[in-house]
Amino acid sequence: MEILVCVKRVPDTAENEIEVKGDGTDIERDDLVYSVNEWDNYAVEEAIQIRDKVGGSVTVVTVGDEESEEVLRREMAMGADNGILLSDDAFENSDGKGVAAILKAEIEKGKYDLILTGAQADDGAGQVGGMLAAMMDLPYASLVNLIDVVDDSTLKIGREIEGGNQEMSEIGLPCVLSIQTGINEPRYVGIRGIRKVASVDIPVHGVADLGLPADAVGETGAKVKRMDYFVPEMGDGAEILEGSTEEIIDKLIEHLKAKGGLK
Repeated sequence: MEILVCVKRVPDTAENEIEVKGDGTDIERDDLVYSVNEWDNYAVEEAIQIRDKVGGSVTVVTVGDEESEEVLRREMAMGADNGILLSDDAFENSDGKGVAAILKAEIEKGKYDLILTGAQADDGAGQVGGMLAAMMDLPYASLVNLIDVVDDSTLKIGREIEGGNQEMSEIGLPCVLSIQTGINEPRYVGIRGIRKVASVDIPVHGVADLGLPADAVGETGAKVKRMDYFVPEMGDGAEILEGSTEEIIDKLIEHLKAKGGLK
């Protein structure tokens, strides 16, 4: 089975204190630590497990600048077979539809049975997987937390739905699935694996390689534009708990007890 996984380089919220720029145009990025998007990491692990069961290959692809190559190498060290970087100045400030259009152009250059994305990325919109499926006229499922290969043309999938319930379905191949966290346990990536892929060639494709008109993507082609970043004002009665994680937990428990939330 030929599997393509769409991944993204995002700020690592476990390693960063996220601050908004004074003019509200963006977050402060100069000293941020970046990593692969958490949801995407689960998608790559699932792709590797499927490949190991039924054969085939796993390709990881990302839309980003040259520094995004690091997440491709990280996922290749994890076990993906190939990486593709989609990078061009014309891609900058693409909205969800623009990113989906870029991915579609690359996907049509190959032949894939299964396309996976994370359920969402750093902006939380969760749009790209569904848009990509619609553009390619492929069946789609979101919030997938179980995949079983039935045969060469069919998957059995589970989806997380409201109330903690599980919805089971069959879906035909090729298809696009957006993967939910918890579907598996992503494997540890060691130094040996990173060194192994350090010199592997990763092709870089831009507007001309993909046959895309420059005005169809990037800021020019975007129908959705970010207007402002801001930190919401603290409402009446709200309180920010400070201290170490253990101290914050203790304070929260005391507050809940005082308010009758805990006995």
